[in-house]
Amino acid sequence: MLRLGERVIFIEDCLEQNLPIGGYGYIIAYDRNNDNIFDYVIRVPKDNKHYYVPASDIELEEVLLQQEAAQIEKEALIDFALATKNEELFRRVMNGEASPEPEKERDKEVQSREDFIKQIGLKAWI
Repeated sequence: MLRLGERVIFIEDCLEQNLPIGGYGYIIAYDRNNDNIFDYVIRVPKDNKHYYVPASDIELEEVLLQQEAAQIEKEALIDFALATKNEELFRRVMNGEASPEPEKERDKEVQSREDFIKQIGLKAWI
């Protein structure tokens, strides 16, 4: 649940209330009535209005800025990979892989034959 006074942006208008999509507002109240669909009361200073909205119609400004920054970073990496003809980087960005480090970690987890036999011997005594 979002806190009172937080700045939110309208991302959808699922109930067709003529919400200012892309506009911002501030949470001024929770609608605690269980008989209706609305979750928040949003104050839009530009329109000088209050709107009753469900939680799915709004998103925090911070979250949207983080998503936009991630998208821009991905596009910049793709452009760099194409400009430098770095096929490995391009495939990693396009497939969404974080980095090739997990493969190296798996190699470290593999035990030598002597360590494995030693562990089996210890477990056999227990």
